[in-house]
Amino acid sequence: MLNSWVVMPTCLPLVLRRCHDCSSERFRTSGKFRVNANHKLIDVWLLALCTTCGATTKLTVLERANVRSVRPELLDRAHDNDPVLAAESLQDPVVRRRNRIALDWDNAWRLDTGGSDHLDREVIDVSVRFAAPIPVRPVRLIAEGCGLSRAEVERLIVAGKVVSAVRLTGRLSGDFTFTLKR
Repeated sequence: MLNSWVVMPTCLPLVLRRCHDCSSERFRTSGKFRVNANHKLIDVWLLALCTTCGATTKLTVLERANVRSVRPELLDRAHDNDPVLAAESLQDPVVRRRNRIALDWDNAWRLDTGGSDHLDREVIDVSVRFAAPIPVRPVRLIAEGCGLSRAEVERLIVAGKVVSAVRLTGRLSGDFTFTLKR
């Protein structure tokens, strides 16, 4: 029987960027946008607050875009401070590259295993699905989902008792499956 696990975001991730006021490197996004129009051009920024001093920084979502080229529903969502738009903007590689930021997903996600009835079986087949592209170490997911230590999971991988079509070292942010044999 194939078990299905889901990695779900619980909040917006921290933004890693240097603060100009206090040299901290972490910002918390509030999900609020600022929209500024200048004649036929429009700018849209996602606002973030420094976790240390509270200084505000603007993350550019749209810059000097022609008003007619912007979808009206996108502007409506920005004016309404849509939290889904904030999450989509943070996960957009173009926005991250333009603003020279990285995301810190620590404590911003949870693993839903659908219960613990799978823990007593000899062989467990698991399909892991990501609700958002959250980079997580598969060893951590397997350890958390099966109630094992990370060191034990790494020993099981080396012994060939945890197998997958994807590499289980490093970080993954896409769906994968694995089999655990006890």
